[in-house]
Amino acid sequence: MADRKRADERGRQGRLAPPEWLIGGLRPAPTPIPWPAVARAAVAMAAPLAVGMATGQSAYGALASMGALSGVIGDTADAYRMRIFNIAVPQLYGAIGVTVGSLVFGHGWLAVGALTLVALVSGMISSIGAVASVSGLLLLLNAVVGAGLPMPGPWWKAPLLLSLGGLLVLLLSLLAWPLRRTEPERDAVAGTYRAVAEAIEAAATDAYDTRRQAVTHSLNTAYDLILGRRTREHGRRRELVRLSAQLNVLIPIVEAAPAVHLRGWGVDPAIPAAVRQLADAVDEGRTGTVEPELPEPTTPAERALDSALRYAFDVVHHPDPDHTNIDDRLGRPAALRIRFRRAARNVLLSGASWRYGLRLALCIGLAQVLVSVVPVERSYWVALTIVFVLKPDFGSVFARALTRAIGTALGLVIAAAVLAEVPRGWWDVPVILLLAALIPAFSAKGYAFQTAAITPVILLLSDVLNHQGFNLVMPRLWDSLIGCAIALVAGYLLWPESWHTRIGAQLADAVSATAEYVEYAFGAEDDRAERVRRRRRLYRDLSTVRSEFQRALTEPPPMGARAAAWWPLVVAVERIVDATTAARVRVNHGAVWPAAGEAAEVAVQLRELADGLRRSSRLVGVRVALPGPEESVLDPLRQEVRAARAIASPGG
Repeated sequence: MADRKRADERGRQGRLAPPEWLIGGLRPAPTPIPWPAVARAAVAMAAPLAVGMATGQSAYGALASMGALSGVIGDTADAYRMRIFNIAVPQLYGAIGVTVGSLVFGHGWLAVGALTLVALVSGMISSIGAVASVSGLLLLLNAVVGAGLPMPGPWWKAPLLLSLGGLLVLLLSLLAWPLRRTEPERDAVAGTYRAVAEAIEAAATDAYDTRRQAVTHSLNTAYDLILGRRTREHGRRRELVRLSAQLNVLIPIVEAAPAVHLRGWGVDPAIPAAVRQLADAVDEGRTGTVEPELPEPTTPAERALDSALRYAFDVVHHPDPDHTNIDDRLGRPAALRIRFRRAARNVLLSGASWRYGLRLALCIGLAQVLVSVVPVERSYWVALTIVFVLKPDFGSVFARALTRAIGTALGLVIAAAVLAEVPRGWWDVPVILLLAALIPAFSAKGYAFQTAAITPVILLLSDVLNHQGFNLVMPRLWDSLIGCAIALVAGYLLWPESWHTRIGAQLADAVSATAEYVEYAFGAEDDRAERVRRRRRLYRDLSTVRSEFQRALTEPPPMGARAAAWWPLVVAVERIVDATTAARVRVNHGAVWPAAGEAAEVAVQLRELADGLRRSSRLVGVRVALPGPEESVLDPLRQEVRAARAIASPGG
């Protein structure tokens, strides 16, 4: 009886608890605080304000500090050359935005039309990639600020001051470049080795899938850093060639890991220890002859892992990088002009970029019409709220609107306390120093925390420009709530794709690519480099699908519930790719080649699953007959395919 009462009590508490899609955005992420970025943000935002105070031009200092805030938002890269793109390129777009905004300031309906057009362009270019996303954000953000606040004349002064603030962040981020030129790339390669060691160590545990996903993410990051830098380097720089070789020889170890996992029992601790030894050698740049202490292999999976490890020891410790095969496993990125044309074509022809651009333009247009018809003092805050809420790569629009409101309320509490208790003037400098340091620290913890950190900084800098003091607080809260409401209605509820997610189509594409990978892995062609590239591209696609599903899980029903129901199928497809790789590794090290038609039959089942996913939005389990000899190397793969069809196959 007591147990039943406790169960009823837990059930009532569960019904009264907030939904997971909401509290997920309010739960701090378990990520470390980026202390260097914290220090850069504090100095870069406080220094311009201090210079402005000292010279009697506090408004100029506040504008430069706002530009530094834009640089802090883009200061997310580890590699130094990537920091140049991540910070400098968005600053250019921000300068264009504030110029357009200041030119239409006070021009009524012309300002409405200009900001709506800027919003369309901003939304469309945001679909290109991470740097373009921040660039689109700053383009619209600064255009809204320029159209809502009076800027010092002439027209070029505001963009110049904003750009100087952003460039100060860039300068501070590059101070250690002469001493640590390739250290971020080396850290990425060594970190990938350590991620692989953890995956091998967890081969016989439930943690393997999580560790394997970490390997995929780490490989993607390392290849992007090294290949991206090699496209910009002239000639063959010894250190980059060496890092490329060290990353390439990790691929056979990564391929052998699924075979060890599917075998079902653990590995000798000496194996992950050897991989960590390689990581330390990469990290420290050690060379010389080193013989690994490895157990004697007895199975094809163990032989594959042993062979890959011994070859890696030879390459990693060799003093001459030209001794190794440095062919890029994914192919080097195309030339910049080709990538630019490709990006422009994708933006102009992509339905997704047009949909997002039109959605953002509609919301910004409605906000500007509203504040033009209804007198709203300092109305730019309504549009600013919409810009942050509708960023597609920040997470769920619905949950983000709610967390934006909560984060803004928390930020306004901080701002109210500062504006009420701290005298204006030189006291603004230490206050900005402290609050600016919180932006990178809180941004790492989640969107609501980032909003709570940015809100008081923008309010205090705005107060330096318009001297409204405590009177800024409550109007900004109402403006934020209005912006959230516009984003929810015009940017979410009115768009069918908000209720009919495309995650099923994306997953279907990944399943089709998996079928092609199965056929290629056991087809007549035997181009190992092409096989590796296909597997890497497939893992990248699955990583993107996983991210889309995780974002959909934060949406309210029905999208969140549908994503939760389909989530096991995402995991099942990843296991199918692992099983395919493991089977091919076993064949390469002594296992018997599968009979003719076995791989083709598996591919047929996968294509049937993909076709069904495209036709239906409801999933039911389906038992399929996928016969084959139990002793075949493809038997574990068939088991994974049968499990995937049984977990969730389209129906009705």
